Amino acid sequence: MGRFTVWDYVVFAAMLLISAVIGVYYAFAGGGQKTSKDFLMGGRSMSALPVALSLTASFMSAVTVLGTPAEIYRYGAIFCVFAITYGLVVLCSAEIFLPVFYKLGITSTYEYLELRFNKYLRLCGTVLFIIQTVLYTGIVIYAPALALNQVTGFDLWGAVVATGVVCTFYCTLGGLKAVVWTDVFQVGIMVAGFSSVIIRAVVVQEGIGRIVNDSYYGGRLNFWDFNPNPLQRHTFWTIVIGGTFTWTGIYGVNQSQVQRYIACKSRFHAKMSLYINLVGLWAILACATLCGLALYSIYKDCDPWTAKQVSALDQLMPYLVLDILHDFPGVPGLFVASAYSGTLSTVSSSINALAAVTVEDLIRPYFKSLSEKKLSWISMGMSLFYGGVCIAMAALASLLGALLQAALSIFGMVGGPLLGLFALGILCSFANGIGAFVGLVSGFVISLWVGIGAQIYPPLPERTKPLYLSTAGCNISSENLTSTEIPLTTVFSAPTAERPALADNWYSLSYLYFSTLGTLITVIVGIIISLLTGGLKQSTDRKFLLTKEDFLSNFSWSKSETPEKVQVLNSKPLTVADEGTDNPAFSHIEMDVASNKNDVNGLHI
Repeated sequence: MGRFTVWDYVVFAAMLLISAVIGVYYAFAGGGQKTSKDFLMGGRSMSALPVALSLTASFMSAVTVLGTPAEIYRYGAIFCVFAITYGLVVLCSAEIFLPVFYKLGITSTYEYLELRFNKYLRLCGTVLFIIQTVLYTGIVIYAPALALNQVTGFDLWGAVVATGVVCTFYCTLGGLKAVVWTDVFQVGIMVAGFSSVIIRAVVVQEGIGRIVNDSYYGGRLNFWDFNPNPLQRHTFWTIVIGGTFTWTGIYGVNQSQVQRYIACKSRFHAKMSLYINLVGLWAILACATLCGLALYSIYKDCDPWTAKQVSALDQLMPYLVLDILHDFPGVPGLFVASAYSGTLSTVSSSINALAAVTVEDLIRPYFKSLSEKKLSWISMGMSLFYGGVCIAMAALASLLGALLQAALSIFGMVGGPLLGLFALGILCSFANGIGAFVGLVSGFVISLWVGIGAQIYPPLPERTKPLYLSTAGCNISSENLTSTEIPLTTVFSAPTAERPALADNWYSLSYLYFSTLGTLITVIVGIIISLLTGGLKQSTDRKFLLTKEDFLSNFSWSKSETPEKVQVLNSKPLTVADEGTDNPAFSHIEMDVASNKNDVNGLHI
């Protein structure tokens, strides 16, 4: 096994340095960050491509780079069904949530909750978001540092602090623009890192055919499993249905994503950024899958995990990299840089989103006298503060294990009920504040109950279905190491003797369904309570709902368009300036050429 050479450190340091330089550039480019809107929203002038790449980068974190190949190695390629999920998620976000958020011209998603319901719900949403993001970011910083530390002896806390500091540095200086452009650079690095591993693995295994063949005979190509049982960890249905809810909670209503596509210069660009980002998601998923299959093909006779060569599944990728790439100076460094790029991009978008939410939801409403200049300074201060908090959380994350599952179950537990809350507001005109609040609380309580239960009593191996791993080909003198049926989460391994009846049916629910459960309970309870408390009597302003004009404006040649346009203009003459419609870079003529889809909420003509 190789160790890190000087060149690997050079490559890694170069990646950190370029990220920092981009931050400095955007701190001073175009006269710097004059207002808090420039800082938090990139002045609403971003175009589709960089935003799309940035959206891809920030949810393909190091957890993806290290976790997904290991997941495929252990449980097989059924994870690929997520390709379908991503399609559905992008469709929902672009056609349901985006039109409403974009036409309201808001900075924080939770502003919507106050406009639609009341300010208490906005506070609930904000607080939940802050807790959830800080927890998640802690995991994301700690994950790659741990894997790195194991493989290369890279100082664990040195790595954590370096990542945190560089991130905080360019977020604080450059605001959203810096975040987006560093993400674009980091997507490139991630693809390069994956590619180097895939290409080298194909060379080592003498062709891709052999990798596919080994995977097939090892049972790793289990794409289609249509078992409807909701208790089984990954089946076609849990991934398509459960996954769609979990990820729509991230793409549709999560501040760190929404903030970016709302920063686009027109609604057409915003929608395009989501659809282009879908291609990016598919590409990264394909890379991760190929890496996972290559991992299996190379280690099919000697699994490093059961042979105690690595202490956790997440360390398999770095182990493989040093195993097959140690003759190429700088390439292991590139892979490590790609894992780190994932971290940087996720953490930076989290920091920026946390700053935006804090400034817009907790500071601006209560301190009305602050000038724009002061608010932009406060935004920078907040970025700095949250950078520190996230590093502190990483220290806490070192006490939590089983990366992928933990990260996703946190998102599931909090994201589900929040998604339900927004769905109520946007899709049900009769939902009122009381109903929404009771719905949110009940959804939250139930998903926490299941989620925490599942952490205490991890589901049994027959539910998670780990595939067989062999150590037959290992030349290590060792006793019976072939017992591979170890469930993944060994964090809170409760004594296996007494498992309550609940544990094997209710708590064994697939982790992807936590979110679905939270969303559905929030929506159903919300609707019932709203109807009981006179929701039908209230009149809700149409602009807070998803209307058929929002959908039809995709096809602006539809004949029903003209009357509505007049209405829209009359009903809200004041907010026109805020909608990204006044950007000279996106002029009327260009609108017609690029196809008539691009009309921004029917305001342009």
